[in-house]
Amino acid sequence: MFAGVDSQKTPRNGVHAFSVAPMMELTDQYCRYFHRCLSAHALLYSEMITSNAIIHGDRDYLLGFDPREHPVVLQLGGSDPADLAQCAKVGQQYGYAQINLNVGCPSDRVQSGRFGACLMAEPDLVARCIAAMQDAVDIPVTVKCRVGIDRDDSYEPFFHFIETIRKIGCDTFVVHARKAWLDGLSPKENRDVPPLRYDFVQRIKAEMPDTTFVLNGGLHDHTQALKYFSNQPAETGCTGLDGVMLGRDAYRNPWLLSEVDHLYYGKEKSTLQRSDFVEMMYPYIETQLARGTRLGKISRHMLGLYLGQPGGRLWRRHISENAWQENAGVDVLKQALELVENAAAKVAA
Repeated sequence: MFAGVDSQKTPRNGVHAFSVAPMMELTDQYCRYFHRCLSAHALLYSEMITSNAIIHGDRDYLLGFDPREHPVVLQLGGSDPADLAQCAKVGQQYGYAQINLNVGCPSDRVQSGRFGACLMAEPDLVARCIAAMQDAVDIPVTVKCRVGIDRDDSYEPFFHFIETIRKIGCDTFVVHARKAWLDGLSPKENRDVPPLRYDFVQRIKAEMPDTTFVLNGGLHDHTQALKYFSNQPAETGCTGLDGVMLGRDAYRNPWLLSEVDHLYYGKEKSTLQRSDFVEMMYPYIETQLARGTRLGKISRHMLGLYLGQPGGRLWRRHISENAWQENAGVDVLKQALELVENAAAKVAA
C-alpha cells in the first residue's frame, strides 16, 4: 500500500513540482515517513544540518533515514567550501537524492556561524561553496534563498545573487519570496512581517527561463499555490514557476499532502481516507518501537491529520496524553481512531 517513487526517473522539473519545506525540529525522519505515506511524489527535505554537526557528530543519527522516504533532499548549513563539499559527499553516500544549501535562515545563531540568509551578501562565497559541492557529488546541488536581506528593496541584488550562482552551473533555486531582516526581527517574524514579493520570483523566471525556480513563502493551500505553478505565462506576463513549496501549513494540516500527487503530478485522485494513512503507519511504528523509539516522537507529526474534522480535538488530545507513556504502542492510535469514528457517527446521525 505504501507508494514510493524513484527520483532518478522523474523529470527534472517534475520532481520539484511540490515540496515540503525543511523545518527545524519538525521535518525529521519520522515526519518524512508519514508525509511520504500521504504523497508518493512530493519532494521532502531534511531539517537543516550544519556542516560542523556532520563532520564532528553522530552521522547515523543525523543522516539516517528509511529508503521509502525517497526522494529526500539533505539541506546543509555552512559557509566553508571544503567542509560543505565533504558533507555533500557524505550525504550522497547516505543516499540523499539532492543537496541543498541554506541561504535563507535569518536566526541570530545561524548568522553568528556565517551561514543562512546573511550569505546573500556574499554571492561569490556561495558560488564557491556550490562549486565545491558540485565537484564532490554526482547528485543535484541546489540553493534555498530569500529575495533579499535587510533594508534594500530593489530587485537588482537578488538578480545579481542568482546570476552569480547560476554561472557556476547551479540550475535550481527555491526562493522564499520575502526579504530576511537580519536585525530587529525574530525568525518567526521573518516568516510573516517582510512583504511577499512573488513578482521578483516571477520576473527572474521570465529572465532565466531555463533555470528551475520553486516558490516558497506565504502559500497556505493548493488553490493559492497552483496559481504560481504553471508552464504557461502568468497574468503578469511572466513565465509560470517550476514548483511550489509549502512549510508550516503542510505540517499543521498534513491532509493537504494527500492531494499532491493528483494536483501536481497528474496521478489519479486518491480514494484513501485519513484512517487508511494512519493504518499505513502501523508496521513502520512497530519497527521503530522495537528499536527503542518512543511513540510520541512519531505520532507528534500526525496530530494535524484530523484538523477541522469531527473528533479532531479528541484525536489530538488522546495521542498527546498517551503517546509518551512507557510502552505506548499503536493501540494509542487505534483508540484515537475509534474516538474520531464515534464523533463522526454522532455528527452524521
